Amino acid sequence: MKVFPAKLPTTARYVIGVIGILLVSLAIFVLVMKPPIVDFGLMALFLMITAVVSSIVGYAAYKLGWMTHISTLRLTLLISYLISSVLTFFNVWLTARLMFASQHDLLLATVLLVFAGGMAMVLGYFLSSAITDRIFVLQKAANRLAEGDLDTRITVSGKDEVAQLSRDFNQMAEQLQQAARQRADLIAWVSHDLQTPLTSIQAILEALADGLIDDPESQERYLRAAQREVRALSVLIDDLFQLTKLDAGGLKLDILPNSLSDLISDTLESFSHLAKNQNIRLSGKVSDGIDPVMMDAKQIGRVLNNLVSNALRYTPEGQLVEISARRQGDQVEVRVKDTGEGIPAEDLSQIFESFYRGEKSRNRATGGAGLGLAIARGIILAHHGEIWVESKPGQGTTFIFRI
Repeated sequence: MKVFPAKLPTTARYVIGVIGILLVSLAIFVLVMKPPIVDFGLMALFLMITAVVSSIVGYAAYKLGWMTHISTLRLTLLISYLISSVLTFFNVWLTARLMFASQHDLLLATVLLVFAGGMAMVLGYFLSSAITDRIFVLQKAANRLAEGDLDTRITVSGKDEVAQLSRDFNQMAEQLQQAARQRADLIAWVSHDLQTPLTSIQAILEALADGLIDDPESQERYLRAAQREVRALSVLIDDLFQLTKLDAGGLKLDILPNSLSDLISDTLESFSHLAKNQNIRLSGKVSDGIDPVMMDAKQIGRVLNNLVSNALRYTPEGQLVEISARRQGDQVEVRVKDTGEGIPAEDLSQIFESFYRGEKSRNRATGGAGLGLAIARGIILAHHGEIWVESKPGQGTTFIFRI
């Protein structure tokens, strides 16, 4: 979870700013005028009174929330400049009223203050266009994105908050575009991986129903084939359900002190028959003192099953698949290593994506649905751990996770 640095409340920053201006003004007064103590006291009292009055007016304008009722940002800024100008006029005019003995000088100061305040408003309104114009561009881009134009991007200029917001917008648009592409791919892949076993089951059942298979031995063989396809469908649907829960953050973990050694031993035992049939050596190695481990044993068992199943699928006859585990500080590190053909470099960055398979034909004889590694990654991340892969073509592959 990302932790943001603590930030002073707006009101606190406002009060600190007013006090800072008051102290700086008094310091300049002392340095320039070198007043006697009595005059300094009067000036300090006057500045404090005007600062308090101005602060109360400014705070009241802020707390009333009038900004939320104005339709344009430019008008909001213009009214803000107006309030600042009025407060400035009040402070300086009152000072002039107390200081100037001549009515003529007071009137002249009043005219100059009105002119200076008006110029400040006009200049502020003009310069605010540098901000508001960029915000309007951002607003139009957001509208286009909402209408479905996922190619929308903003030209980023400047280094301020609006520029950062524009960069964040572009990043969000890129992620939305990637999500849309992945959703389209997901639909295509799910359709393919569901249709294949369903078509096979349909053909088998039609052949049996039409009486095309009449001898008991062939009927039994067809029924076993249908059972395999049903199991494949069941596994795929279960994987899809698991992946949906992981993506939605709905996977509930039952994290307790468990034996990782026993879990690895159970995994080796469950795959021993398959490894023997494929003439692959399957071994495990666990360091002393590794247990107990805080984990959801069922879910970590699923990770191990997915990784070992994947390793056996891509390891040639006569080669080795090995599981090892050891302590790494307050974590445990598990490695599933095979001596297969390895993974091409261009596939490594996408290996944990849903439905991704390096073999593009999606032939079920050479791979699964492409969900096992995505599920493994989701489970490890749910444990606040990490998982990665190390591989070079021709030198085998090692999947590593830490929890």
